[in-house]
Amino acid sequence: MKNFYFRIPTEIYFGKGQIEQLAPSILTIGRKVLLVYGGGSIKQTGLYQAIQAVFEQNGIEFVELSGVEPNPRLETVNRGVELCRENNVDVILAVGGGSVIDCAKVVSAGVKYDGNAWDLVLNSKLIKDTLPLVTVLTTAATGSEMNRFAVISNMNTNDKIGVQSELFYPRVSILDPEYTFSVPKNQTAAGVADIMSHVIERYFNNVPGAYLQDRLSESLLKTCIHYGPIAYREPDNYDARANLMWASSLAIDGVTWRGNDVRNTCHPIEHQLSAYYDITHGVGLAIITPHWMRHVLNDTTVGKFVDFGVNVWGIDSSLQPFQIANQAISKLEEFYAVLEIPNTLREVGIGEDKLEIMAEKSAPGLEEAFSPLTSDDVLAILKASL
Repeated sequence: MKNFYFRIPTEIYFGKGQIEQLAPSILTIGRKVLLVYGGGSIKQTGLYQAIQAVFEQNGIEFVELSGVEPNPRLETVNRGVELCRENNVDVILAVGGGSVIDCAKVVSAGVKYDGNAWDLVLNSKLIKDTLPLVTVLTTAATGSEMNRFAVISNMNTNDKIGVQSELFYPRVSILDPEYTFSVPKNQTAAGVADIMSHVIERYFNNVPGAYLQDRLSESLLKTCIHYGPIAYREPDNYDARANLMWASSLAIDGVTWRGNDVRNTCHPIEHQLSAYYDITHGVGLAIITPHWMRHVLNDTTVGKFVDFGVNVWGIDSSLQPFQIANQAISKLEEFYAVLEIPNTLREVGIGEDKLEIMAEKSAPGLEEAFSPLTSDDVLAILKASL
């Protein structure tokens, strides 16, 4: 197991009715808020009105940044930065899923930077200060409510890039599973795939002795496998939503990969799909992952696939290693089919015309992955995913 540093400074209020913690959490920081959210769903569910009432009762002023895209765009970040400056905002409240929170994180840094916020995405060393961030989570997927990561898209250059900073951790995150009851079935499914990808991409590593992290990862995967279909069929099942919500938070920047960290593989590849085609992130991951697995399965990697098959999917350990491995990959595909996630790139409008450029742009750094990849390897995975 590798040496590691582990600190999660975010305060979590988890469960029913935790919105009561919103005013105290904000008022310890300031009274002028930028409220960041996506579409109209928080108004349809009444969450927006509840937050508005909290603000009115506690003398909290606010301005709004609405319409954050599923793949949040630089233009929206810049609009948020200007709103903060024009209104002397001292705290940002992000209400939504990972896209909304990611946007809010980069806004929080952009306010404190004299140049274009895209500079910060390209070079995180430029992030020296941020506005404090509070979140109310409405979608279980990215784990952005308890991590230091953000992903922003620049559609002018067809770039979707992740950036990290210790200053991106939210001060407080309110996690009420009931706020996820209204999430549509397709978004629930995509969220489950995203959670599982966060775990899988760190689980498949070459670090010896990280037994505990592997077992924790397997438990998170089994939680998604058990509760994902339940939440998909029964959207107001509290236990299913609660388990998925907490799995989302723990799956990234949590407990599963400190001491066994490895370069992500499928995420960099999927980011190119979203950058060029603006597809749903979790759907892209679900399409790519099984093909990545088959591409990297060999005599060196098969042992990890055996663990995945036996400990996660319950496959008979007496079978031959490659038999277990291939069955495990097929079971993952079958699971995504249960959630009715598309299983080919063509189904989401992606053809062959941009595969080569996407392979070239996603390959840098993948030589350090669980199984090293070149741009030719990535191209082969993309072609197999068509």
